Amino acid sequence: MSTVNMKGKPFRTIGELPKAGSTAPNFTLTGQDLTEKALWDYRGKKIVLNIFPSIDTSVCATSVRKFNEAAARHPGVVVIGISADLPFAFKRFCAAEGIENVVMLSTFRSPSFGTDYGVRMVEGPFAGLMSRAVVVIDEGGKVAYTEQVSDIDHEPDYHAALGKL
Repeated sequence: MSTVNMKGKPFRTIGELPKAGSTAPNFTLTGQDLTEKALWDYRGKKIVLNIFPSIDTSVCATSVRKFNEAAARHPGVVVIGISADLPFAFKRFCAAEGIENVVMLSTFRSPSFGTDYGVRMVEGPFAGLMSRAVVVIDEGGKVAYTEQVSDIDHEPDYHAALGKL
């Protein structure tokens, strides 16, 4: 188990992020159009998983905006935003914010994602939601970088994640 903080108070997650060098666990999540999307649909491309609690929080929204800008500067890279939000919330947010370079996927039909990636919070006010984390996956499906953000009120280290592309 990992521990993340929220406003200085520690909360546990269900496990650990996949280790660098390991094969990224496949998943099937729900897109904004309610269709199913699998990680392997993006095989052969570099992938950034931006995992977060909810698009309706300021830090989560900021991370999607910043990764959207970064994706525009890195052709061939797929950025996937992942949370338990409903696809309708993603659609509303992306339309309002002009987000065009991030694929938004929901775990609402696939709770195993949080367990497989070790990011589901198991206690505290956000229990059941994903912690803030970044996973970079290479073209062969291997994990190249992970970051479990220690405090969910903080943004991820964009520079370190994007440096692994």
